[in-house]
This record gives sequence, C-alpha cells and structure tokens, in this order.
Amino acid sequence: MNKPQPRPPVAKKINTTNTRHKITRHDEYAWMRDDNWQDVLRNPDKLRPDIHDHLKAENSYTDEVLKTSASLRDKIYNEMRGRVNENDTSPPLPKGDWAWFSKYETGQEHQQICRQKRTSTQTKKNPEIILDANKEASGLDYFKLGETAISPSQEYLAWSHDAKGSEYFTIKIREIATGKDLSDILTNTSSVIAWSLNARFIFYILLNENHRPSKVMRHKIGTSQADDVLVYEEEDAGFFVSLSQSRSESLIFISAHDHETSEVHMINAADPEQKPVTIAPREPHIEYEVSHDAQRNRLIILTNKDAVDFRLMWANIETPDKWHELVPHKKGTLILKVATYENFIVWLYREKALPKINILSTETNLVTEIAFKEEAYDLSLDMGLEYNTNMVRFIYTSMTTPRQIFDHEMSTGKRNMVYEQSVPSGHNAQDYITKRLWAPIEGVDQEIPITILYHKDTPLDGSAPVLLYGYGAYGISIPASFSGNRLSLVDRGFIYAIAHIRGGKEMGFDWFLQGRKENKINSFKDFAAAAEYLIDNNLTQKGNITIHGGSAGGLLVGATLNLKPDLFRGAVAEVPFVDVLNTMLDDTLPLTPPEWPEWGNPILNATDYQMIAEYAPYENISKKAYPHILATAGLTDPRVTYWEPAKWVARLRDNRSDDGLTLLRTEMSAGHGGKAGRFNQLEELAMVYGFVLSIHQISN
Repeated sequence: MNKPQPRPPVAKKINTTNTRHKITRHDEYAWMRDDNWQDVLRNPDKLRPDIHDHLKAENSYTDEVLKTSASLRDKIYNEMRGRVNENDTSPPLPKGDWAWFSKYETGQEHQQICRQKRTSTQTKKNPEIILDANKEASGLDYFKLGETAISPSQEYLAWSHDAKGSEYFTIKIREIATGKDLSDILTNTSSVIAWSLNARFIFYILLNENHRPSKVMRHKIGTSQADDVLVYEEEDAGFFVSLSQSRSESLIFISAHDHETSEVHMINAADPEQKPVTIAPREPHIEYEVSHDAQRNRLIILTNKDAVDFRLMWANIETPDKWHELVPHKKGTLILKVATYENFIVWLYREKALPKINILSTETNLVTEIAFKEEAYDLSLDMGLEYNTNMVRFIYTSMTTPRQIFDHEMSTGKRNMVYEQSVPSGHNAQDYITKRLWAPIEGVDQEIPITILYHKDTPLDGSAPVLLYGYGAYGISIPASFSGNRLSLVDRGFIYAIAHIRGGKEMGFDWFLQGRKENKINSFKDFAAAAEYLIDNNLTQKGNITIHGGSAGGLLVGATLNLKPDLFRGAVAEVPFVDVLNTMLDDTLPLTPPEWPEWGNPILNATDYQMIAEYAPYENISKKAYPHILATAGLTDPRVTYWEPAKWVARLRDNRSDDGLTLLRTEMSAGHGGKAGRFNQLEELAMVYGFVLSIHQISN
C-alpha cells in the first residue's frame, strides 16, 4: 500500500500517574476516559467535547485513508450480500398447537418473529407475524432485538430490545391476540425473561449503576415497574446473575456466577411468589448448571465437581443438594451442554477438538452418538421449546459446508434435514478444502489445533497470504463453521486459518486453564507458534500474515504484536481489550470484579499486578516497527470501553518507528457488537476485509 497522504491525528498528552504496590506508571492518554461514562452509555451526546472531537478526527482520518480501497470495499460488500438469502426463514419449532420461527424479508435489516399452526416442518407463505423488528427499529440509529419469551399458554410474547448499543435492554409484553404491546415497560434490564405458569408474572434481571446484572425482579402484568418485587440480589460484585426457564416451563433458575464458581437457585413457576430455593451453596472453583427432568421429578446437573472435564449428576427436587452420578467423568471428553426431554437426556461434548452429541434413553439406558467424519466441523444443539418430545434438533456445519439443521427422532434414530443454508450467488463446496493441522508447542507434549480453509486452486508453495484468527479466553472455543463472508478472502487466494489456542476449551477444560491468569502468556505464544507453523510448513511466508481478533481476541492480537511484530503484515483488532491493567484496576467498570478470576486482581495482589503488566498490550508498546493496524471501537460499549482502543492507537502511533498505518474507527452510535442489522454488519466487515486486501496489495 502506498504511503497515505492525509496526516493522522496527534492526540494530546496529559501526564497522569498511578502508583500501586510501590510501582508508579505514567499514562499520557488517560484523559480519553470520560468520568461520565455511565451517562454516555445511556446518552452518547453526553460525551465530553474534547474526547468527541478526537474520536471524530480519528474517524475522518481512517475514512480518508481507506478511500483508496473504496471500490474494492463496495465489491466485497456486494459479494457478501450476494451470499445472503434475503428471504431466509428458520425451520419452525413446535410448542403446543403452534410452531414458532423467525424470517427475514428482502432488503430488511431485522427479523420477524412468526408463528403458524403446528402442521408440518415447512413454513407457510403467509404466517402470523407476532413481532416485526424492522417496524420497532424505525427511526432509531441503533436497534437490536434481545430475548423473546412465549408465555406458557401462548397469549403473550415478552420481548426486549436495546436502542443504544449499551446493552441496557427494555422489556415489553405483546398481547398476541391483538398484536399490541401492553402498557408495561421495564427498563435497565439484561434482556432475559422468564414466565410464571399462569402468565400473571414475568421475572427479569435489573442492571445496577455499574451496569452489572445483580437483581432478579418479579413483575406483575399490568402494574408499574416501580411496584416490582425483588426476588434475589447478588451482593458480591464479582458475581453476575443470569436467569433461565426449564423446557418443562415448571422451574425458573437463577444462576450467580463468575468465571470459576456458580450457585443456582430455583423457583416453582406454578408458585411464583415463593422464595428461591438454593440447589447447592457456592463452593470456590465449583461450577454447575441445572435442567429439569420433569418426568422423573428430578434435576439434571452438569458440574466440574471432582471432574475437570465435567460430568452429569442427578438430584431429587426435594433434596436438590444430594447429587448422584449419572454420566461419569472422562478426562479429555469435555461435556459442554445438556438437555432433558421426557424420555431422553442429550448432551453435547467435545473430544480432540471435535464436537459430538450423545443421547441417553432413560427407558433403556442405551447411549447413541451423533458425529460426523469431516476433518474439522462444528456441531451444536437447538434445544427446542418442548420437553414432551422425542425429537432433538441439531445444527451441523463446516468451513466448506453451509449450515444444515436436522430433526433427529431419538426413539428411532431417523434424521430429517429441515433447513439447509442457501448461498444465492452460488457455492460449490468441492471448490474449497478444509484441514485440521497440529502445531507443536515448544517444551510440552501438546499440539495446537489449527483449522484452515483455502480454495482448491490456491498454491501451497508459501506464496499465499494468510488471515489468522484467534480468541483464546474465557474457555470460548472458536467453531470450525461455515461463513460465506470469508470466501471474499479465500476466493482471492487467501488461506483462512483459525488457531484454537490455549485459553479456549477446544482440547478440554485444562486447555482453558493453561491459557488464563498466571498462564495467560501461553495464549499469545500459541498464536505466534501457529503463525510460525504455517510459515515453517510452506503455507505462507513471514510478513504475509494478517492477524485478526475481537474483544479478548483483540488482547491476543495486541499482545502478540508486541511479542513478534515482524511475523505479520497487518493486524485487525475489533473492540480490543488492550488496556487490561487499567481496566482491572478500575472496579467501577461493569466487567472488572467478575473478571478478576480470569485475569487476576491487581488491586489487591502485587503478583497479579506485575503479571498483567508484563503482557498488557497498552503497557508494552515500545519504539519499534509494527505491522499495519486497524482497530475498531463502539462508543456505547459496556464491555470494552471506547477509550481502550483509542488510547492504544494513540500510543502505537506515537511509538512506532516505521510509516505503517495505525487506524481507528469508532462507531459513535453502537456498542460491543458494532452496528445492528445484518447488512449494516456486512458494511463493517467489508471495511475490515478491504483493509486486509489493500495491505496485501490485492486490489480487485
């Protein structure tokens, strides 16, 4: 890419010092944090003027630089949109006399929530539209549909939405017979909803002043939110609260949890005004989640108690803390999720980085397996809306195979494909190759799984450019699934690679533990090792790789750049968590106390302070050459605040010793997920891919 003509913004420097554990740090860009950030989440217009002007200047500079690839960006956008079925409809999910599904209309950004009489697995041409998110989004700069919850007798649909990108959701209740919302409006919620069996009450989570989900409230239909009753309050700032309802609809579960400990309480949905019952008191480092096996009046519990890769237990509802083993622990076989049905228990698990499903018949005690033979693929469960069924739905996809949804008859083993993702502009899976590679880890007898995708005509002689994607935190595993968007790179000769590094759970729970807290450096070393493996095996060359990650994956990108910048041509860090030390020192921020188990607590612990300081991307920028860098931010992002990427970019630009690009694009009316709407999101990705192609000098 030619050296850009526009001059980048020069951020002012105001020296700020912070002393902890007798260590003093200097932060010349701390002024970018608006002390009024809580109000900015609710109303972006309240952003301090000097910060607003700086972010706008960064946007103007980035837009000017990227003008040179505008035609390519438009071409990529049109390609990606051409792969989207604009009239896409999900397969109906049965619930009683009805079947529910979502659908899109041509040209519309948002989905419609629909239902039809339960007649077949095929959707009707003119279903009953219960909620049209496009109408609700009309006139708003930002709109995201949150959760929807159908009342047990299906007279109401409770739904939530976010109108700022700040993840403050508003809940409304739609009367299905009239198609109109009731007068009930519940604000400052986390989006999740549960119903009492008589549909007189809903339960929801209220966010506190620090944007943390801390209170479960009970709302009586037809009353004011001011009259709502507190059901549960979490007093530990390090614990989040979540809410769910059993598939039987008989139980409501309240879960308090951080990243390594959980505690679940239950409410009988038939007696919604009772106090929650604790299933088992929290124990440090013990996690569990619960589902309801109504047919046998018991709970099914997925837990890591005495089982690093989790096992299944059961307990009578009357004695919920007395657990009995159902499926024993098997090291290396990580149980991810469990679903209970009238005559079956189903669980999703992962073994050697491949997902599989087991189905246990509670009548015969026989277990059957669902697995596929591709070298790398993704498999997930759609648990459905009913408990009294013999049908389980699962989703299969791979890097070359668009999404397929199957209804599996558990009593007979028969399988029916009810949905296949279409690619309107055309897709021949035989034109693409996906492989699972294994990169050795220096000093240990372990290997890093790498999933790659490339066009069959791409030469594997070291000349191909690579986009290397990673995340590696919170135990989140990146699936080897299909994305039509990636083909805009792959069709231009790129190898698209996903490094399944430590910090995720691709290789079991211990794989996660090896990439967190005091072991966090392993994630960054793995990412660099994956890049070096691709180079050493002649798939690409040094300096011909762009790395990509978002949120905690942005931390991965930033830290790896500091370790080995010469490996890479470029880097894309979307809403990157790059100011780790300052964020973990700020206990007013939404995620800080709950995330101390993941990263360490530098406020109380000097060792944790030094550990984070040694890898935090912002703290370790130095005078040297860096690859081309594009960072993004969302002004109303409550997870990774806008000032993290803004500070990082300013310090990078001030320190880099070369004339490479350092770009920042902040969405001024969006949050962590960027723009809302399926086509708006394609615009953002087209910008990213246009940048990537340009720095690799691919112009068509």
